[in-house]
Amino acid sequence: MGKQLTAGDICKRKVTVAYKKTSVVAAAQLMREDHVGSLVVVNDENGSRQVCGLLTDRDIVMSVVATGLVPEPLCLEDIMTERVVTVNEADSLLDMMRCMREHGVRRLPVVGQQDELMGIVSMDDVLKILAQEMNALVGTMETGIRQERERRQ
Repeated sequence: MGKQLTAGDICKRKVTVAYKKTSVVAAAQLMREDHVGSLVVVNDENGSRQVCGLLTDRDIVMSVVATGLVPEPLCLEDIMTERVVTVNEADSLLDMMRCMREHGVRRLPVVGQQDELMGIVSMDDVLKILAQEMNALVGTMETGIRQERERRQ
């Protein structure tokens, strides 16, 4: 059996970030430019990006568009999720799946030992890894079945 994959192995290291005072309009434009569905809201403390919130495209739709608010005067701190669920770089794939299920989230910022932002893992990233593992398992089973048939002949 191979090495157990961790959040640090799986996460995307290039994370689109914003700040609490970023306008909602600027955030939406940034999401469009970077082709992402979420922004990790950070504080820059001593050169270390500390996670302080998360904003998704759904947050913008539900909190601004669907309620008829004018987006221009709003900042991320007005609508972002402040209680962000994170995982540590060393957390396993199983830990990440459990965390996503328990908290009902599709994206998890990955933090280091000092709680600094290291990357982000999405449900799609996890599903891709699981699909690869299942394909490898099926390939191994097919090889075993073929070898067993050849042995019997």
